[in-house]
Amino acid sequence: MKALVYHGNKDLRVEEVLEPETQQGQVKLAVDFCGICATDIEEYLYGPVFISGDAPNPVTGKMMPLVTGHEITGTVIEIAPGVSNISIGDRVALNGVLTCEKCYWCKSGETTQCPDMAAVGFAIDGGLAERIVWRADRLVRLPDEVNSKDAALIEPTSVAIHAVRRSGASDDDTVAIIGVGTVGMLAMQAAKGRGAKALAVDPRQISLDLAAELGADATINPLTENLSERISELTDGVGPDIVIDAAGSSETTALSVDLVRSGGHVVLVAIYTSTPTFDFNSLVASEVRVSGSLAYQQKDVEEAVRLIAEGKIKTRQLISDIISLDQVIDTGFKRMLAPTKDVFRILVSPNLG
Repeated sequence: MKALVYHGNKDLRVEEVLEPETQQGQVKLAVDFCGICATDIEEYLYGPVFISGDAPNPVTGKMMPLVTGHEITGTVIEIAPGVSNISIGDRVALNGVLTCEKCYWCKSGETTQCPDMAAVGFAIDGGLAERIVWRADRLVRLPDEVNSKDAALIEPTSVAIHAVRRSGASDDDTVAIIGVGTVGMLAMQAAKGRGAKALAVDPRQISLDLAAELGADATINPLTENLSERISELTDGVGPDIVIDAAGSSETTALSVDLVRSGGHVVLVAIYTSTPTFDFNSLVASEVRVSGSLAYQQKDVEEAVRLIAEGKIKTRQLISDIISLDQVIDTGFKRMLAPTKDVFRILVSPNLG
């Protein structure tokens, strides 16, 4: 079968690989769509970061070359013994995170902290391929109300929902989102779904226009407006209760702490490509809490499917293009890397054509 294979830093190749075989408890999917994510771009530019390069992954035994891609929807075409919850022909989304289910964190419901956590497309062959096998108990069946194209963004929606859940946002809160790319845009909608007031902050006008269309209570362009003054106006001089940093840089983290109200909560959801510097005295003085948010849990995936089905989170507007597997490198990655990037998510349809 054809797949996009990661061979190392700036070395991606579309090539023929063996079709995976199912084992007990697994199903095989024909991949309908797989999104190209900012993490894929970072792995391409700076990696191997999450993909094992020098030695096999201690949990899965896999290392590069590895089939990449982790935002996956597909149709079930084969079922192995031991599967009862999924049928041939079901359209499904993946919970692409596997955990041991035995450690302290798994038993406490904090599965994202499992020391043996392994993610599809990084520790196991991913979905930028014609076929993928995956554990049946890590699949969520798609209802008729959710088409496979919209469902391709269930993975980043789950990431956003997890971040908003960790923030504790409620209908009494004002939440500012720094960086309304795909995850930021989805976090904005998830915060609105909890009844919070949502403020979108981004230097790209295309992002702010879409944020307004998707329900942001206010949008702020720091290149054309005084950000601190505008935030103060919108929060009666207090500051947001919660700031979600979906951009992930030293500057945006410091900005988040500066903007949030004293005693407020900053949630960091982006992956940093360099080690940030930060003045921790500002946290001490203002009693601001800072939390990280990594990936998602099964309940976040299930909630993502439900909210998309109910129309409370909209993903269609975030799909900028659909391309074939042969176009991933020259079209998909090239557009995502453009200095004047005008895209949110590019979906790959491995079986297109």
